[in-house]
Amino acid sequence: MENEKLRATPAARSLAHRMGIELNQIVGSGYKGRIHREDVANFTYIERAGVTPLARKIAEAHNINVEELKGTGFRGKVTRADVLAAVGETGEPNLERILDAFTIPSPERKKTNFATPGKNEAPEMKAPAAASTAAPSASAEPKGDVEIVPMNMMRRVIAKRMSESYFSAPTFVLNYEVDMGEASKLRAQLMEPIKEKTGKKLTVTDIVSLAVVRTLMNHPYINASLSPDGSQIELHNYVNLAMAVGMDEGLLVPVVHRAEKMGLTELMLRLKDITERAAGKKLTPADQEGSTFTISNLGMYGVESFTSIINQPNSAILSIAGTKEIPVVRNGEVVIRPIMKMSLTSDHRVINGLAAAKFMQELKATLENPLPLLV
Repeated sequence: MENEKLRATPAARSLAHRMGIELNQIVGSGYKGRIHREDVANFTYIERAGVTPLARKIAEAHNINVEELKGTGFRGKVTRADVLAAVGETGEPNLERILDAFTIPSPERKKTNFATPGKNEAPEMKAPAAASTAAPSASAEPKGDVEIVPMNMMRRVIAKRMSESYFSAPTFVLNYEVDMGEASKLRAQLMEPIKEKTGKKLTVTDIVSLAVVRTLMNHPYINASLSPDGSQIELHNYVNLAMAVGMDEGLLVPVVHRAEKMGLTELMLRLKDITERAAGKKLTPADQEGSTFTISNLGMYGVESFTSIINQPNSAILSIAGTKEIPVVRNGEVVIRPIMKMSLTSDHRVINGLAAAKFMQELKATLENPLPLLV
């Protein structure tokens, strides 16, 4: 009955039941601590977080059994404060014994009296050494205030997944420049009709996304996943397109499922829907599952080029930078053209360089002649 009183989504309760996890052990990332499915999926039991080295040394100096202490640190870790609180119950901390625990004995070492002075006694003062009158070194100068900000659940999940991706997948990056002149013209021609029909504004990202989906259907290894045991490659005959959505608290990657069945207008509406709900934190777990390929677009922030970390279990991610008017050579003449830079990060366990280059070559050609996308 205790679990019934906790705030948790039905999906979270179902997964917790299947995994045999008590909901009261999980910290929810939702509103007012509501537990979501991903909170359950990323939870692992830790029986004991242990003891900090300093806490253990102090406990040994005062013959205190740390196993009997209740830790107040992360996941119940016993800290220095916990041990000192236990010492305070039996008397004042013996600083000499603590110092002994941290110092290697030597014949030259002289013991110092750390006894606590009585009420009417003044502690013995020694003349400062001559070296102490010297000016402090530059390294001893204060470095300013430091604010400690704890990681929220979203940021912790991102850190875990990005670390797993970065350290497990051997990756390589291909960089391309695309002339977006024809794509910009197509957008200008379609903007008003689509806005009158849907009330939404067509963007370059929508056109790029459609081009990516159509191109992926011709390059199955770019749209593939590696099996969990690393022994098989899963080739998808569909495209579940994920779009990275950044926010101050972290990053969400909502998914448009079966994007290969959609035309430009339908794909545009679905992309706007999931990005708006991501920004409002209204995504369901199903909205973030099952992706086969991811796009990360920072062009609207003036970024000229960048590379992304793969959103596993995808095998590749496309990074879209801004479009900039630059001089280029066309037919032996220097002309000004709108050039967009894009890069593909690929998992070399699944994708080889030739396959990635063929995909990017076709994508570039499609964006530079986008009219067939509407057929």
